[in-house]
Amino acid sequence: MKKRQAQLLAMTATLILTDAVMAALAFYLAYQFRQWFPFPDPATDVMPYNRYAPLTLTHTLSVLLTLAYSRLYRLTRAPSRVDEFYRVVGAGTVGTVLGVAFSYLLFKGTPLEQDYSRGMAIYAWLLTILCVTIGRVVHGRFRAALQARGWGRDRVLVVGTGEVARMILHKIQGSPSLGYQVVGAVSTDGESDMTLPATILGRGSDLAHLIEQHQIDDVIIALPEATHQDILALISECERGKATIKVYPDVFQIMAGQMDIGDLGGLPLLTLRDIALRGWRQGIKRAMDIVGALAGLILVSPLMLFTAILIKLDSPGAVFYVQERMGLDARPFPMLKFRSMRQDAEVNGPGWTKPSDPRVTRLGNILRRLNVDELPQLINVLVGEMSLVGPRPERPVYVSQFRRSIPRYMDRHRAKAGLTGWAQVNGLRGDTSITERTKYDLWYIENWSVLLDIKIIIRTAFSFFHSPNAY
Repeated sequence: MKKRQAQLLAMTATLILTDAVMAALAFYLAYQFRQWFPFPDPATDVMPYNRYAPLTLTHTLSVLLTLAYSRLYRLTRAPSRVDEFYRVVGAGTVGTVLGVAFSYLLFKGTPLEQDYSRGMAIYAWLLTILCVTIGRVVHGRFRAALQARGWGRDRVLVVGTGEVARMILHKIQGSPSLGYQVVGAVSTDGESDMTLPATILGRGSDLAHLIEQHQIDDVIIALPEATHQDILALISECERGKATIKVYPDVFQIMAGQMDIGDLGGLPLLTLRDIALRGWRQGIKRAMDIVGALAGLILVSPLMLFTAILIKLDSPGAVFYVQERMGLDARPFPMLKFRSMRQDAEVNGPGWTKPSDPRVTRLGNILRRLNVDELPQLINVLVGEMSLVGPRPERPVYVSQFRRSIPRYMDRHRAKAGLTGWAQVNGLRGDTSITERTKYDLWYIENWSVLLDIKIIIRTAFSFFHSPNAY
């Protein structure tokens, strides 16, 4: 335990040092840029850089203080680079302003006083955001490599033996850079056991003993359908063992953020809010779709033409595969894909694609692995049948099945179907849990924002050529 804490402290210290070096480098580059590209006025009074050392110090310390205030030194296991960038922009902006203010207050009227021109401040602001972001990306990759080799690794115990527990275990074991070591799982009453990639160490009533015996750092309770009383009992056991507790949310918790409390003649009632995208929100999203689809089609048109030629050469049949899917308000629309299966693939009816599916062509395997088969859906986005970001559309035959067994499944259709989505960038695509995908989709609809769409698009772009569930 002490060793792990020392390792985490070392990671935090190196991150602070990285930020300090990059902030100082940004200020030095701002000094150089001020001479190379004078803005907004000619640089006629530039002094030697050593005279700017006090300003460099105040700038660096101000940036470090704002980064700390923004809680950017709390290391997380799977940080979102997009969210971190937003916060770095804010911290870099405030830090630069504070640096200018502190320099004026501390050095005004002293031999250390130097001119802090507008051009210098602008360059320092922009370069601080750029340099600190680059430094944090490099540090993050270095930290992930160390965590994959066991540095600062947390010992994890998963409570549950159902589908959610299996999904969490696969996620942890498939992402060694998260820095988790799965010790085992714990079974509970009333839950059907599944084949798990971990040893079942005991039952829920043994939690406190197991935490102490195996030196557990984190306990993940993967029981989304458990009662609140059962969850509280498990948390009580974990607290006796002094481990960090994480709980996978249930459907009600996802819904709770979108409820209003009202009354009926004095009787309290919970009213679900209207979560559909309407008005200006719908207009902004549509504008993003048009611009994004046009830009995407222009950029990938050579790749699409080359893919079409390869499909014709690889196997007989059409280039495009048109399939009916359910979109906004559960209305069907023809979704376009590059054909990746044999022409007679569904002669016996629809079915999920599995790994090593014999219906998939040789070229189709490559197209699916690289996600190139999805590119024609940019046309669906451009004509308004789909959006760049949203719940992935399903076939009508599956929708009729899922709506009967999955709570609030049809609420997915309160938004346009998407080329990519919140569930997909979190690894839920292909032959994965529909229930869990639905929860992610509902969360996206209920928490939609322009920044969230941008975040999903960026994450999709970075993972475009790697998708473990793209069969």
